[in-house]
Amino acid sequence: MNAEKKKKILVVNGPNLNLLGLREPGIYGSATLDEGMKALEARFPQAEFTFFQSNIEGELVDVIQQYGFTADGIVLNAGAYTHTSVAIHDAIKAVRTPVVEVHLSNIYQRELFRHTSLITSACVGIIGGFGMDSYRLAVEYLINR
Repeated sequence: MNAEKKKKILVVNGPNLNLLGLREPGIYGSATLDEGMKALEARFPQAEFTFFQSNIEGELVDVIQQYGFTADGIVLNAGAYTHTSVAIHDAIKAVRTPVVEVHLSNIYQRELFRHTSLITSACVGIIGGFGMDSYRLAVEYLINR
């Protein structure tokens, strides 16, 4: 029996997502980032995950470039950099791996400055407003594409 090759999925989390579970649980929920990522691994045994979190914009660019030619997909929650980072947009455009933008909250129900995403046009899609399920939906898309 020939085993199917696991899809390589990079999950990138930006600034302040390391504080999930503590930071504004009314908006972001009570699950920690670690709990959310472990749930993804458990739900998708057909995927090989690499998880990365940084509060530093350049490190997010570096990891996108590092995996952007070898991974089967990238799930990206750029946090506040979603609204400010031309560098992350350009990194996504420079690589071959498809990137799905995710958000825990519905950015269009929040402050007006959050309604603008500088990375959306470089991504294959955007999923937001479903808490940790936003990540699940992104991984499902990347596995099934």
